[in-house]
Amino acid sequence: MADAGSASASPTGSVSGSPSPSPSPSPLPSYPELIKAAIAKIGGPNGSTKAAISDHIQASLSSGLPADHTSLLSSHLASMSSSGELTFIDDLYSLPLIKRGRGRPPKPRLPGETGPRRTPSDGPRRPRGRPPKPRDPSAPEKVPRPRGRPPKSINGGSAEPTGEKKQRGRPPKVRPQFAEVGFV
Repeated sequence: MADAGSASASPTGSVSGSPSPSPSPSPLPSYPELIKAAIAKIGGPNGSTKAAISDHIQASLSSGLPADHTSLLSSHLASMSSSGELTFIDDLYSLPLIKRGRGRPPKPRLPGETGPRRTPSDGPRRPRGRPPKPRDPSAPEKVPRPRGRPPKSINGGSAEPTGEKKQRGRPPKVRPQFAEVGFV
């Protein structure tokens, strides 16, 4: 019988010599993924409580949760809210709102590209607005005029007064002079 016992021991020994199938860890998603999915699923208008998130994770993954689930959940919620992945207001966790700025979004950059898109060898920056028309080289030089409206001219001449001031209103009617009548 001892031989039978040794024979039974050899198969177990051969099993221990070959690679034993170890219990593979269950393919659980990471805690941040579970938390984000729970908040997206049950998050109300203001967010979700820690207890509601924990209950949702336990309901979705009934088996395979670690024994220290509550402490892991607390630490992950704290780290995610401090890093900005979650917002924590009034004991409610919620996903941050993505605010879009006004105007056209910037063009996507290529990997490894930093700083402004133009290089210093591009030359000076173009001014705003429409470019000026090309000038004719044979045209005479323009004399720059002062800005603003020119002063009013008096009597169609220059703007300088001649000494006589114009009266207001309609000019008086010119009366003809009477000829001298001689009495003899």
